Amino acid sequence: MNIYEKQVKKFYSEIWDKKNFEEISNILQNDFSFRGSLNQEGCGHEEFKVYINYVHSALSCYKCIIKDLVAQNEKVFAKMIFTGVHDFDFMGYPPTGKQISWSGAALFIFSGQKVSSLWVLGDLKKLEEELDGKTKLIT
Repeated sequence: MNIYEKQVKKFYSEIWDKKNFEEISNILQNDFSFRGSLNQEGCGHEEFKVYINYVHSALSCYKCIIKDLVAQNEKVFAKMIFTGVHDFDFMGYPPTGKQISWSGAALFIFSGQKVSSLWVLGDLKKLEEELDGKTKLIT
């Protein structure tokens, strides 16, 4: 496993899963730009924290599960499952108290040993079906 793959794993386990914001400066460039799986876009550490807090405020027990990583030069692609318990309003849907999940694919681009940009595509149709109660949890 190369340094970039290790950083991606740390990005999900520390920043997303644990909300360990102290690790942000060790993993992300100061001018880091992102597009999240829920279509939010931003730049910088503070905007990214707002996005993380939004997701965690609606979904308790939130986790990012890495299904596959592929690294090439300074780029890493991750196949993901995002999951949590829908305890508060989320994307305009009232809380259901149910475990929900959606698939995603992330492209990390590094500058040095830190992430300079991140682009994530999420299966929002599947997510909205789960929030509507029309589909089952994916694993």
